[in-house]
Amino acid sequence: MKKYYAETLGTFAMVFCGCGAMTINEITNGSISHVGVAATWGLIVMAMIYAFGEISGAHFNPAVTIGFAFAKKFSWNLVPKYIVAQAIGAILACFILWFLFPESQFLGETTPATGFPPYKAAILEFLLTFFLMVVIINVSTGSKEIGTMAAIAVGGVILLEAMFAGPMTKASMNPIRSIAPAIFTGNFQYLWLYIAAPILGAIAAVSSCKLVKDEQCC
Repeated sequence: MKKYYAETLGTFAMVFCGCGAMTINEITNGSISHVGVAATWGLIVMAMIYAFGEISGAHFNPAVTIGFAFAKKFSWNLVPKYIVAQAIGAILACFILWFLFPESQFLGETTPATGFPPYKAAILEFLLTFFLMVVIINVSTGSKEIGTMAAIAVGGVILLEAMFAGPMTKASMNPIRSIAPAIFTGNFQYLWLYIAAPILGAIAAVSSCKLVKDEQCC
């Protein structure tokens, strides 16, 4: 059970801090800034990998969990349990944000920028998750993101992608991170792309690793 608790706690911390930064930035009219929000996402992911990488593998993301299973580095039987643990952590985090900041309209939800077509947002989210999973699959040990290399590399790529793509799609790369705030805002219009694109991007990244690594890598 420890690995499930670790996934719940890690996902809770990630969503609470990341969506919390977006929420506080919203209600204070930009006091944290876009750069500050991107840095918060990258730093909290890095910290949680240090904290829980050796316990659960520090997935905190259904797309990553599915990607590891597709790579045959993680048991498919554990995938539903990991996703439930991640969902509990993410939803609890958004519930607390909803309670603390009832004046917030968005709670860090993910929607495409005004005028940016959903299909383009889906392509961008696919590519963002592809790059993220490429990094994860190449710095992880089995199905675990462990150590200085993994924490800095994964936290760094999340910060980087949030920095440049955040204004267009909010740079989700994580289905449960998008589902959790939508439960409280009721905005499910674009949720399909934030579920499908990251999962497909992670699977594509695993498939691509065979092009640059040994045949038995994935």
